[in-house]
Amino acid sequence: MKYLCLICAETVMEQMSAVDAEKHFEEYREFTGNIRTSGHFVDCNRLLPPIAAITVRVRNGKVSTCDGPYVETKEQLGGYYVIEARDLNEAIRVASRIPGAGIGCVEVRPIAEDVQTIHALRIAETG
Repeated sequence: MKYLCLICAETVMEQMSAVDAEKHFEEYREFTGNIRTSGHFVDCNRLLPPIAAITVRVRNGKVSTCDGPYVETKEQLGGYYVIEARDLNEAIRVASRIPGAGIGCVEVRPIAEDVQTIHALRIAETG
């Protein structure tokens, strides 16, 4: 089963000193290499800071946008991993090694791979 690991942290790479940022990048390079080797890796990426975000809402058929996310927490989404794991317990063990878990948190969420979702994706792909 696939799991999405959402990395939320207060400290973003852009706010770290060059030395600390390089050390943190190295921790991620090592973690990513390890889960590639173990077969857990599916995909990952770091996100730009929240200031680069646009929030989109549709209400009564009208689209509205605002700069950045509307959040009242110091921990904001900073990146993600999609991993393959036997079950939730294994996914938690993998996610606990993500470096961002040490300065923030990692939300682990199963990716819907049920028949209805797969069918909807196939219809969307074929138009």
